[in-house]
Amino acid sequence: MRTIKNPVLTGFNPDPSIVRVGDDYFIATSTFEWYPGVQISHSRDLMHWRTVARPLSRYSQLDLRGRPNSGGIWAPALSYHDGLFYLIYTDVRGWTGSFKDVRNFLVTAPNIEGPWSEPIFLNSSGFDPSLFHDDDGRKWLVNMLWDHRPEHNSFGGILLQEYDPVQQRLVGPVTNIFTGSELGLVEGPHLYKIDGWYYLLTAEGGTFTTHAATVARSRSITGPYEIMPGNPLITSARNPELRLQSAGHGSFVQHRDGSWSLAHLCRRPLANGRSILGRETAMQNIVWRDGWPRLASGDDIPRDEFEAPELPLHPWPEQPARDDFDGEQLSIEWQSLRTAIEDAASLSARKGYLRLYGRESIVSLFEQSLIARRQKSFRIEATTCIEFSPESFQQMAGLVAFYSTDNFYYLFLSHRPHSSRCLGLMRCERGHITYPVEKEYPLDAHERVYLKLTIDHERIRFFYSIDGSRWHSVAWEQDASILSDEHAVPCGFTGNFVGMACQDLTGRRHHADFDWFEYRELD
Repeated sequence: MRTIKNPVLTGFNPDPSIVRVGDDYFIATSTFEWYPGVQISHSRDLMHWRTVARPLSRYSQLDLRGRPNSGGIWAPALSYHDGLFYLIYTDVRGWTGSFKDVRNFLVTAPNIEGPWSEPIFLNSSGFDPSLFHDDDGRKWLVNMLWDHRPEHNSFGGILLQEYDPVQQRLVGPVTNIFTGSELGLVEGPHLYKIDGWYYLLTAEGGTFTTHAATVARSRSITGPYEIMPGNPLITSARNPELRLQSAGHGSFVQHRDGSWSLAHLCRRPLANGRSILGRETAMQNIVWRDGWPRLASGDDIPRDEFEAPELPLHPWPEQPARDDFDGEQLSIEWQSLRTAIEDAASLSARKGYLRLYGRESIVSLFEQSLIARRQKSFRIEATTCIEFSPESFQQMAGLVAFYSTDNFYYLFLSHRPHSSRCLGLMRCERGHITYPVEKEYPLDAHERVYLKLTIDHERIRFFYSIDGSRWHSVAWEQDASILSDEHAVPCGFTGNFVGMACQDLTGRRHHADFDWFEYRELD
């Protein structure tokens, strides 16, 4: 066995759906309002992972324009059967208040890297769908039921319906097979069939401190389902001192040697309880006792390490810290907010530069020019070199630390009466924008400006340079922990990103050129 440290997928990687195909492991995780949709990570040794695909890359598959913060893609489910990958996903159009406006779809591909098919609409009765391939050839969809009625449990249970791959639609009766345990808030269902039993793995308790994973089983796929004695399978709820908090929502995988593991989401909160890295993916060892899956440790507490099968080590080539934008396409690490990257960015307009064309404001839910990547460590440094000649105060470009349109920092260049090119700092906390710098720094004579931010746990600092070597601090140290799920309103489900942005509120699409972007983890 090989000891591997948790989490295995650091930074914003929630709701893991894991599948093994031969010697390859794949985990699909939620991407919410970030485009392209769904992140799939790949490993051959369970230690080294790489982002291998983001399947929902066409507007015909996914259009996130107008989606609320923490809307969009929730809890994708990845499976493989008879030479085909199946990906089920929820597109959440609205999620606050009594109603949840959701749509569930299916796409398929013969290869994990695609091409992925056009989507097949399934239903809208709730979120977190997954597809189960039974050993008799039938396929079944499960998803949680959302009940909007007052004085009813909003998490109304787990629905089951058959999927017909020939007709490409759901058929037959809809059955509520499981209404959850006393933990409540049942969601995230996955079905498995082992030794003649149907096992239902669900998430319960909500996705914050009381989160958990529950197991129930039945001899019949339609139930009734018996809850596992000593449930839940995993939780951090009773142990606030644990390094891995919010343990829950997950899926099982069986290894070639017959052993089992659980991939599950978790958080690593800062000292103040906020999770700037968002929800991450960890793994635990599973053993079977008396017909039930249990953590190998003998309790329900997530461990900081897990014992992986002895697999040949398979590291992937390391991503360079600096992206010089010299290639034909952007690295897969980059994502865009709600719209396709190519709508806002070009690598060909000026060779060796990423050109961002200014579009709507940095708080727009529709068409922004904002390209960013996940923060994966508590201590990071992000630096870029920008050339930007604004002609109006309505034109801005620069460096962002970005959780959502309600919580972000923006170190930006713009135009002011006293300066044709000046540097300012914008802070947005719970939708309220302030400017920590009283008067912007004039940089009229400098066509190239270097911008940098550093994050050290709950602290964030900003800097600029005109030569790339001598750095000047911008404003005072700020609170990085506002970029977290717990500080969002009413709450959030993502994690912090760092990247580049450009706005032109005149509608003329005035551009900014970024020579390079460097991301370094300092832990």
